Amino acid sequence: MTRKPGSMYRYIRGKPTTRREFLGGVPASRITQFDMGNKKGDFPIQLSLIANENCQVRHNSLEAARISANRVMEKFAGSANYRLIIRVYPHVVLRENKQATGAGADRVSQGMRSSYGKNVGTCARLNASQIVMTIDTMKQYLPHAKKALRKAGMKLPTPCNINIEKGAELIKSTSKDT
Repeated sequence: MTRKPGSMYRYIRGKPTTRREFLGGVPASRITQFDMGNKKGDFPIQLSLIANENCQVRHNSLEAARISANRVMEKFAGSANYRLIIRVYPHVVLRENKQATGAGADRVSQGMRSSYGKNVGTCARLNASQIVMTIDTMKQYLPHAKKALRKAGMKLPTPCNINIEKGAELIKSTSKDT
């Protein structure tokens, strides 16, 4: 069966299911790394991608956002000039009541009403104004970091803002000089 669109799981409904030991066979998260780039470097500027609304973000979309942001930063800044950190972890287990369709079924079966469903993936629940990912970088790579976070925000199911967490005074001083 094909994967369902992320819009099915975007809205927060009901209590989260997080106890994997009671749920047999939860699929593994697609996110391979949460910390990329120069992990030991000290960078003067820190930018964050912030979610505007409460929502659920599937592990697939978090991985897609990580890949797109990492690719932009690696291409333009090099792996030694930035640090990318994913700040959320997909704890919540998503369930789906599989419907019988296909050959021999002349209509979609309704199945059991209010059934518990099978585990199909994991997601992270985000609150409004929660930080999703952060990029630490140097002043000359600031436009590339903004571009990377903007592209990563397009992969998420909620509108996002880019906020300067650290180093805003460095950015303002350079804009006055030029």
